[in-house]
Amino acid sequence: MSTLPSEFERTDIGEIQIAPEVIEVIAGLATVEVKGVAGMSGGFAGGIAELLGRKNLSKGVKVEVGQREAAVDVSVIIEYGNRLPEVATEIQRNVKRSIEMMTGLTVIEVNVHIHDVYFKNAERVEDVDYSQRVK
Repeated sequence: MSTLPSEFERTDIGEIQIAPEVIEVIAGLATVEVKGVAGMSGGFAGGIAELLGRKNLSKGVKVEVGQREAAVDVSVIIEYGNRLPEVATEIQRNVKRSIEMMTGLTVIEVNVHIHDVYFKNAERVEDVDYSQRVK
């Protein structure tokens, strides 16, 4: 993607342009801050999921940016045991708030795509040793 049109912000001494990649990073950070998010998923092009390593903060984020508005899609992995609609709603709120506060753009939509559920300390059924059970 290219930078925002030059009409975005003009000051007395020049123009201010914000690259869409910057907005992707803001959205990625705002997403992983939400309790219950295990990581981002590269989902859109079949990318490999990345748990909270924070190596690529724009992974799993797609933005469409106009002169004054932005639309955001985030693909996430949620930790098992969390209510998916509650986590998704909090992601929407946090992403919208962060982008609007930091850039001055109006966020018209934040779409959350849940691609997986992460089982952090859960044992797999086939890994349980039933021979050690007390009778």
